[in-house]
Amino acid sequence: MKLFDTHAHIGLIHEDQMEQLLIIQRAKQKGVAHLISICNSLVDFEIVYENLRTASGVYHAVGVSPSEAKNPGLNWERRLQEFTSYERVVALGETGLDYSSKYGYRNEQVELFIKQLDIARSLHLPVIIHNREAGKDILDILRTRLPEEGGIFHCYSEDWQYAKQALDLPVYFSFAGNITYKNVRHLHDTIANLPLDRILIESEAPFMVPALYKGKRNKPAYLEETAKAVARIKDLDVEEVALQLYQNSLNAFHLNETT
Repeated sequence: MKLFDTHAHIGLIHEDQMEQLLIIQRAKQKGVAHLISICNSLVDFEIVYENLRTASGVYHAVGVSPSEAKNPGLNWERRLQEFTSYERVVALGETGLDYSSKYGYRNEQVELFIKQLDIARSLHLPVIIHNREAGKDILDILRTRLPEEGGIFHCYSEDWQYAKQALDLPVYFSFAGNITYKNVRHLHDTIANLPLDRILIESEAPFMVPALYKGKRNKPAYLEETAKAVARIKDLDVEEVALQLYQNSLNAFHLNETT
């Protein structure tokens, strides 16, 4: 089975460079051919990017998450645009809105989100979207600001009705290890109804650990369980599903096998 982890916080699993490279090596042994390394701040991006510079199969996203809305950093817009030119940076993110935590006033988050969407549009990059209890505002903003290259709703948490509205946009819906639990029926319903070619999977490591590994910190090596869950919900062969999910990931980030 060949898998693509579209969202992994390698720097949050372990700070040590050698340990980070081992995490990626173990993931490859479990079929994870590629992953997107995610950071919440530009400071973290610089560190993790340098640590993983030699790691094959690793792509990067760079952005400022809602958690940094109060202090995105000095000259953050200029630095963000500089970092997008780095080799194997394929997306802007994660960015978005989070109304569940005290990450600054909502207007600060909205301003940060819109500025990053505009940068992504100017650079022709897809965006990785963080949405927590801010669904309506995010959809309203995306309808006028989303780049033509599209976006990814990472760790999708809304229901099928929301997904139906978003399907008009060039977006993908990425699901994490929480879909392996029985109590997320709204996510199971969403997966059952979504076209398979709009679905992605992610580890969201070190968070959202699949049920089989409950009690452990999540790692990209556990991604197979999420692929199996999508196949069960869709009532399809897991190898067939994994192949489509992998191709979807390449499409979402505008990659090909020789990139």
